[in-house]
Amino acid sequence: MKEDIFKKARKFGGKWTEEKLSKVKKYLHAYATIMNKQKFRFAYIDAFAGTGYRTFREGRNKSEYLFPELVEKETQNFLAGSAFIALEIKPRFTKYIFIENEKEGFIALQGLKKEFPEFANDIEVLNADANAWLKDRCINYSWQNNRAVLFPLGVAVNRLLRRDGQINIAVKEKLDRFFGSTDWLDVFYEQEDSESLFGKQRKVLKVVDFKGISSYFVTKLKKIFAGVAENPLPLYNSKNNPLYLLCFASGNKKGAKTAIKIAQDILKG
Repeated sequence: MKEDIFKKARKFGGKWTEEKLSKVKKYLHAYATIMNKQKFRFAYIDAFAGTGYRTFREGRNKSEYLFPELVEKETQNFLAGSAFIALEIKPRFTKYIFIENEKEGFIALQGLKKEFPEFANDIEVLNADANAWLKDRCINYSWQNNRAVLFPLGVAVNRLLRRDGQINIAVKEKLDRFFGSTDWLDVFYEQEDSESLFGKQRKVLKVVDFKGISSYFVTKLKKIFAGVAENPLPLYNSKNNPLYLLCFASGNKKGAKTAIKIAQDILKG
């Protein structure tokens, strides 16, 4: 059954899905191979796993979602395929953790234990908010003998950055949390004064593109992690619209140099 689902994901996602999954597979294989030679226990953590198994309700308007890109079939199949790839990687991970906040997705993910019975005792499916769980895990968990590779997907914030700078409070707060800062507004926008029939007018203009957003995000990561890949991979859908940015950051100072070298090679477009 697992093979049928994975083939279906690649079939309906087409070339876009297959190309992006190949990048994920290549990195996970390299990571598992290296970690298998170390003394550490190492886990695969998928912070948005349930999305790949959940079917959005038919007839629901995409505008109801903050990030409608997640509804698209290409994205759904990419997320679904990533979970199966992780479970099929050899050498295997010590543990697999899948996090899903919504009940429907959580229940669906439980099926992974049946589809991969050999890993049943090492698959942990959590019904929790990924952001809160990850923050707690980083602060209150002992990492002395443990390591993990995390697969979260950042959404295409470019669409939320209106050209006129008129961003509502709810979206602004979400972007503040996403970037971990409020200075993005000053980086992405400039004020311009012009004369009109009504006197001097001040306009706010967007001055950043997807590449600029990527550069800003990498700069933020560098302030937190020991090492960050300089060449994040932008993921475009079949319509050539940017959806995601596949980044890599290492929190381990000792192993960061090697990890970054491998990641930058894999992330080459």
